Amino acid sequence: MISFKQLPLEAKAAVAAGVVFFSMMLSRSFLAEKLDLRTRHWLLRLQMTLFANALMLIGSLHVWKSTVTTFSRSSAASSFCFVPWKIAVFMFLALAHSSFFTLLFLVAEEPYFFSLAAYTCLGAYIILIFFLFTLGSVEQAYKFLAGRGTKAGTGNKNRTAMKPVLAVMLTVVLTIVGLLNASQPPTVNSVEIPVHKLPSTMNNLKVVLLSDIHLGPTVGKTKLSMIVRMVKALQPDITVIVGDLTDSEAEIIRPAVEPLGELNSRLGTYFVTGNHEYYTSDVSNWFELLKSFNIQPLHNENVQIVSPKSANDWFCLAGVDDIEADVLRYSGHGMDLKKALTGCSSERAIVLLAHQPVAAKWALQERPDINLILSGHTHGGQMFPLNAGAYFLNPFFVGLYKVGQNTFVYVSPGTMYFGIPMRLGSRAEITEIILRSP
Repeated sequence: MISFKQLPLEAKAAVAAGVVFFSMMLSRSFLAEKLDLRTRHWLLRLQMTLFANALMLIGSLHVWKSTVTTFSRSSAASSFCFVPWKIAVFMFLALAHSSFFTLLFLVAEEPYFFSLAAYTCLGAYIILIFFLFTLGSVEQAYKFLAGRGTKAGTGNKNRTAMKPVLAVMLTVVLTIVGLLNASQPPTVNSVEIPVHKLPSTMNNLKVVLLSDIHLGPTVGKTKLSMIVRMVKALQPDITVIVGDLTDSEAEIIRPAVEPLGELNSRLGTYFVTGNHEYYTSDVSNWFELLKSFNIQPLHNENVQIVSPKSANDWFCLAGVDDIEADVLRYSGHGMDLKKALTGCSSERAIVLLAHQPVAAKWALQERPDINLILSGHTHGGQMFPLNAGAYFLNPFFVGLYKVGQNTFVYVSPGTMYFGIPMRLGSRAEITEIILRSP
């Protein structure tokens, strides 16, 4: 029987990841009721950080072998550039691994340069792993089809050396493109949506949709101020924030949130939680902070949006808690559609705010009379190659979907980004939704 010491490093990292994951399950099952909320929050985040780093270690070992060990056996090892290259690769991997820890220790009004560098390296790390795996798979397929799986020659060695070089070049190019794309202001996307049973006096009502701003280690007050200025320029009747506003506790990042107090939508600004609000374990304090800025949280509840032209004309705007609250066993929270729609008759138009597209799907299964659901969460995949995973994991990915005869779902690609300050294959968006009465 092979002992733990005899296992290769990749296997040891996989075992470590399994141990951390098992400890997370034990914590949820046996410690959830014994620890206070803040302690549980720190324990969960620390476990998630260690789990992510253990998994990343497997990839990092592969990166090191591909970009350093491969060349250490060649004439390149004698080059004066080889030692600086080894140091650069080591620093790159160290920064990528440290990115998750910045969420615990480096969150302030404005992002620290170290956090931006660490998360940039994390994004490049993901791209590099993808290309190393893809090019390696192509190489193996070529060997198999060419019938040279057992032959070793100069040509094979050259192709092996070219694989990491090409992967690094592609990674550098895409990282620069992704950084430039994410640094641009969000695009304003105007969408007209017919809403069944919307009163004619509310035709052309303007709703501005924000989602996934992710105030935290790489998004701060400056970017939020820019978003608020763009929203004010649109002069919305209603502004809605459909979750993942933040990745940190309210007290720590309060100065960065102050620009939200400048939102002045004439029929109100509303908020529902996303999964990341529950990761902060500080939802109650966030609710109080948002209320101080005249932003109303919809905690499984609804409000009547009354027409400025007629007090008898209104529609029901409802919001549900994010479904992650149930997974995390967050006391007093969790998606409760029945409670959220109490008093919302099918005789009136119903608009629902639900952070995750999965929640939108569940809501329509329970209440098919909902006319419009506004969601976020997917980020449009945010960056290549994560786009494919986000597409297959969500029933609605990004943009406008028609469900049945009288229902629409709109999924925002996000107004900023989470952590990694990059976007590839997606664009940050502020959505201007024009409601049309039939």
